[in-house]
Amino acid sequence: MTAEIIIQIILFGIALAMDAFAVSVTDGLVYSDINKKKSVFIASLFGLFQAVMPLSSFLLIELITKLVGESGGEKTGNILSIVITWVSFGLLLFIGIKMLIEGIKDTKCTEEKEPKKFSYKEVFIMAIATSIDAMAVGVSLHGGISTMSTIWLHIVIIMVITFIFCIIGLCLGKVIYKLFKGKYEITVIIGGCILILLGIWVLLSHYLGI
Repeated sequence: MTAEIIIQIILFGIALAMDAFAVSVTDGLVYSDINKKKSVFIASLFGLFQAVMPLSSFLLIELITKLVGESGGEKTGNILSIVITWVSFGLLLFIGIKMLIEGIKDTKCTEEKEPKKFSYKEVFIMAIATSIDAMAVGVSLHGGISTMSTIWLHIVIIMVITFIFCIIGLCLGKVIYKLFKGKYEITVIIGGCILILLGIWVLLSHYLGI
């Protein structure tokens, strides 16, 4: 394995980790009771999903290629890439708009709202929504620099880099949360906007290649 391949794998890992980083900032913003244990859980879950999604799509295309040939695998990859993009866009947009609406409603409410508490269910949903677009990377890796012998290195590096970026994102989110202390609704609005912009980015990056 050459140094060039290792560098490319690391760049893949950083690119994938940016989505998880953005959502981690959101989690740090909206959850008032984040501690070290919960931070490690979020970072580990995001890292796991960001690694498993490209692995699953890579193995799926590999299987289809062996069953029906190279052309069948390529067609499946193209279709899967489009479906992944729109599903990821839809989920992120839905969650983001929901948070945005909740935040705006709370700003108009005269009663004092309790800060949002940590939710394993919500974190799990966001981990899925953030990592779905990573399946497209698994499709692109098939037939590229990756083989069955190097895909596992991809997975480990993606997992580690995502974990580190998520910890940084959570810390940044908590810092921003403290700046808006007493204005919880604003942090929810900011979090919703981050998710909406992330969804739009997923769509644009697929069709415009940015």
